[in-house]
Amino acid sequence: MEKETFIDSLKEGDRFDDLFLVKTAKLGETRAGKPYLVLSVMDKTGEISGPVWENAERMQALCVVGDVVRVAGIVQSYRDKPQLKIDNIEKVTQTEIDLGDFLPASRRSRQEMAEELRGVIQSVKNPFLKKLLNHFLSKSDWWPRFQESPAAKGIHHAYIGGLLEHSLSVAKIAVLLADHYEGVDRSLLVAGALLHDIGKLEELSVEAGLIEYTVRGRLKGHLVMGSEMVAVAAAKISDFPAELLEQLQHLILSHHGRQEFGSPTVPMTVEALILSFLDDLDAKMNITEQLRRKMDSTEMGWTEYQRMLERYLYLGGFEKSAESAGDGQNEPNDRRQQSLF
Repeated sequence: MEKETFIDSLKEGDRFDDLFLVKTAKLGETRAGKPYLVLSVMDKTGEISGPVWENAERMQALCVVGDVVRVAGIVQSYRDKPQLKIDNIEKVTQTEIDLGDFLPASRRSRQEMAEELRGVIQSVKNPFLKKLLNHFLSKSDWWPRFQESPAAKGIHHAYIGGLLEHSLSVAKIAVLLADHYEGVDRSLLVAGALLHDIGKLEELSVEAGLIEYTVRGRLKGHLVMGSEMVAVAAAKISDFPAELLEQLQHLILSHHGRQEFGSPTVPMTVEALILSFLDDLDAKMNITEQLRRKMDSTEMGWTEYQRMLERYLYLGGFEKSAESAGDGQNEPNDRRQQSLF
């Protein structure tokens, strides 16, 4: 099922009959004691709400928070804001839904990125690592989730397809550096790049339009969980070398670079050093690109002070005065580098 009407295009007087994600669905009572439903729905462009006056209790049963439903009605104005007057709600098959229509998503095609990632896997020469990568990123139940999952709750790549976009980006740069520097195990570095955040499939969940931590995710963190997931998968591959597994786990466990950023250990191999730098680089470049898109024009201009990066950035966008950007009034007292994770 394809979605055609998006919230940011709705205007007063427009009739609509399309798919929306249920944000909230709350019953109330009129002064006469009659139940009514206040439904809030969303898609990737925004949120909007409105009342359902008829068959409110039956309609509420159809509106499971986090599910996509078909909603029909007309757009009205209430207190100078658009509001839905809802005539009908229908259940739809959730398996046929593209979450990218309803939640913030990667600007890149997930299908194209998936094809690129398969090409990177094919370039891996180590047979054990190739089998391991195919387990997670081709044949198993993890693969569909990997294509949809965000890479973080906030800060960088925090949208549908973010994990795929981030992992592929890190892997592509890893290929370049593995060919540039001597003494780098290319297969190991690429495998680490593609699997370094695999634990986020268990650490994060997307529910009702929000990215949240799972209980296990908060208790253990994606570095530990990713290392465990790789160990379980490697145990299913006949004669998987123990030392190779330990090297790969080290890449996963150390990729935040410093223990104060959540790494149980610091990078202690060439591949681990490169991966930690690439992970940090790709996260910061994603932050700057998101800031660039929020700027008001194509002219160069200063952003607000970025606490996570500990600096102002001069990017394409509405040009602010150098005085307001450089007065230092908003600078935090703590000048230590902040973790992006």
